[in-house]
Amino acid sequence: MLLVVGIIICFTHIFATIGSSPIVLWHGMGDSCCDPYSLGSIIKLIERQLTPTPYIHSLRIGSNIEEDQLNGFFMNVNHQIDYACQLLNADKNLSKGYHAIGFSQGGQFLRAIAQRCPNPPMLNLISIGGQHQGVFGFPRCPGDNITICNYVRELLRIGVYESFVQDHLVQAEYWQDPHQEATYRKVSVFLADINQERIFNEQYKTNLLKIGNLVLVKFLRDTMVYPNESEHFGFYAENNTSKIIPLRESSLYINDLLGLKIMDQQSRIKFLESDTNHLEFTDQWFIDNIIPFLKD
Repeated sequence: MLLVVGIIICFTHIFATIGSSPIVLWHGMGDSCCDPYSLGSIIKLIERQLTPTPYIHSLRIGSNIEEDQLNGFFMNVNHQIDYACQLLNADKNLSKGYHAIGFSQGGQFLRAIAQRCPNPPMLNLISIGGQHQGVFGFPRCPGDNITICNYVRELLRIGVYESFVQDHLVQAEYWQDPHQEATYRKVSVFLADINQERIFNEQYKTNLLKIGNLVLVKFLRDTMVYPNESEHFGFYAENNTSKIIPLRESSLYINDLLGLKIMDQQSRIKFLESDTNHLEFTDQWFIDNIIPFLKD
């Protein structure tokens, strides 16, 4: 198992530009902070669209890009959140607030940041394909990570809710089996906690309500996230994978455990869609749908 020796930041500017709110990015599974063809292209797109050019802080979990990529599979999510919180607190450019954009699993990780680490303040949280009610399936491997993904699948098969798997496999920590809901709520080390399914934490709700907008992007042709409705906080009904419970019919919303009902009533939750596969959006779609939330 990977031993993490450090966490550093990959960023595009040394000093923040006055008059433009900073932006924090968190990549998805199998990706890294600084790949020029993934987040690197997003950074360049944002820089072309916003004037003045904003300070952009792309989280890198590890001492190099390889560690960052591997930690997206094998570093306990709670440890990742703790380290990321320390990095954000130490970054003076973020002290007055920042917009956050999470890609795939980076979406729910940044939501955990909002709930657990309200300082520096998060202005808008943009989740692009984040699995906020978890996943129940691991169908396709991103990029060149076939060997790693096969290992992950084997661990999930052996026992997703075994303590060793929960403590060391990222994807197991947001795996929700609708046929084992009681077990999931009892042993899930990450998702069940941030979704208030075990012990209610009033601070999680208070902190999430501090953000301006929660922007949720669902990919209509998603072949990676099952069910893709999780990207809008929907999920399978208990013991029934033929039925989806949308956010507004869920106990999370009805009991307002995270303040999502309040935010929705205030029109602060934006439900966006892309008629494409997972994270396969065009530059123009990003410009039309995401850039407006990055403008002060």
